[in-house]
Amino acid sequence: MPQKKGGIMVILSSPSGAGKTTLVKLLAKKNNFYISVSHTTRKPRLNEADGKDYFFVTDEEFKRLIKNQEFLEYAKVFDNYYGTSRTPVIQNLEKNQNVIFDIDWQGADQIKNKKMDYKLITFFILPPSKKVLFERLSNRDMKDKLIAEERMKQFDRDVLHWINYDYIVINDNLEDCFLKIQKLIDAEVNNGSRDYDKDFVKNHVEKLIS
Repeated sequence: MPQKKGGIMVILSSPSGAGKTTLVKLLAKKNNFYISVSHTTRKPRLNEADGKDYFFVTDEEFKRLIKNQEFLEYAKVFDNYYGTSRTPVIQNLEKNQNVIFDIDWQGADQIKNKKMDYKLITFFILPPSKKVLFERLSNRDMKDKLIAEERMKQFDRDVLHWINYDYIVINDNLEDCFLKIQKLIDAEVNNGSRDYDKDFVKNHVEKLIS
């Protein structure tokens, strides 16, 4: 297989609350990844900053960007739009800078289907159990238990897309999960051996959806 040019693209997706955003920030900090900052029409949470966590825009602005074909991918999730700007991603990849994405399965599918001339590694992050996921969502959205319940319903649909990813990693312990992802990226880039048990992953998914 010919060597792809430029930097590599790493996608982390997960059902809401499984920890992908925290993992993306950790991987970027430790590995000098450029984090692709998405545009979104949802309102910022208390600890979020515009331009750092997301570019917070109106529905009208988002639709204008869609019309101008500014997005590498975009999707509507929980009644809000999310999208990845094409230009900064390509500029960084061309400078041999690796880029990491915090996007859902819809965006991951769109980027995969574009068959870009850069190496792409995709990860789907899963919680250790539905009980743990609900606890995480409830802690994050303490003001509204209905939000957590809505995301739990969506979980059953989202988790079915695990099959389309290169690797599935279970986020039981944040540090262990981070190290697992880091080792798999290194193995992919350097053609090393991969410590990855597909049967274990499949059994875990079956438990989550049963």
